[in-house]
Amino acid sequence: MLDDNSPLVRIRDLQMHFPIYSGLFRRQTGAVKAVDGVSFDIQRGETLGLVGESGCGKSTCGRAVLRLYDITGGTVEIDGVEISQTSQSDLRAMRPTMQMVFQDPQASLNPRMTVEAIIREPLDEHTKLSKDEKAAKVAELMDAVGLNRAFAKRYPHAFSGGQRQRIGIARALALNPKFIVCDEPIAALDVSIQAQVVNLLEDLQEQFGLTYLFISHDLSMVRHIANRIAVMYLGKVVELAPRGSLYDAPLHPYTRALLSAVPEPDPSKAQTRQRVVLQGDVPSPANPPQGCNFCTRCPAVMDVCKRIDPTFQEVEPGRFVACHLYENHASETEKAEAHANQQGS
Repeated sequence: MLDDNSPLVRIRDLQMHFPIYSGLFRRQTGAVKAVDGVSFDIQRGETLGLVGESGCGKSTCGRAVLRLYDITGGTVEIDGVEISQTSQSDLRAMRPTMQMVFQDPQASLNPRMTVEAIIREPLDEHTKLSKDEKAAKVAELMDAVGLNRAFAKRYPHAFSGGQRQRIGIARALALNPKFIVCDEPIAALDVSIQAQVVNLLEDLQEQFGLTYLFISHDLSMVRHIANRIAVMYLGKVVELAPRGSLYDAPLHPYTRALLSAVPEPDPSKAQTRQRVVLQGDVPSPANPPQGCNFCTRCPAVMDVCKRIDPTFQEVEPGRFVACHLYENHASETEKAEAHANQQGS
């Protein structure tokens, strides 16, 4: 019997590598390390935000957690069940527990199906409800996400982007899941609609007791919805902390750079805030640098960073970071110089 205080989702050393083939005989010559050793827990009823630059592996991580890919390595445990090596038949039985809201609401909905059929599809696949029971459930879900029941016979093209995303959310809720991965659910929406969808997700979380992995590159919106935030860079989580701690006092140099790029609506604060501009480009995940993945762009880089990959460790209660600034590999002189460079950048 699981303790109610135990994490709903437990990820350990998750890896998702995509092989690279070349030549006439299609021999594997390398791999794109989209996710490379990610570990975190998500508590029941919590929203964990996952942020980072485009291409850092956020969406791949979310899909790997739900086993939409056959993962390369590591373990994924959801509600006490380890699913990383689960057979497809057993995994199908678990699908009602875990669902996904996709980034593009138009591409994720079948244009040849009505709204009613789209929301009902999970019920057709996984339940034995009668036709009337399914119709009642669909109507209930449309009410829950703020869609007019009279629109049930319409097709996706007849709706706005925000309404289509509500349809996707209703479909994800159809089987009463415990865990939902929200893969940039507001990225394709107008700014005026984004807050409405985020508020809806919060209301549904409270109503149904949901747990979210909220993937986004919008740091201001993540601050609004997430309880804790994981920062990802080139396939690895480099910092994980409660929302307030991360935004008020980021530890990792990459987190500092990300937060400095968030628009500041207060002109007086915007003038005093120092912008951290990273030099160079993101390395290829097919050929990451030796040592720390961030060493080629880090303003606080030390010699040890180019040789040894830092350990992802707890440096304060509830705060985790992968950086040599908080390890014993570097000398105190190196750390002092690196901190000075980080503050001055």
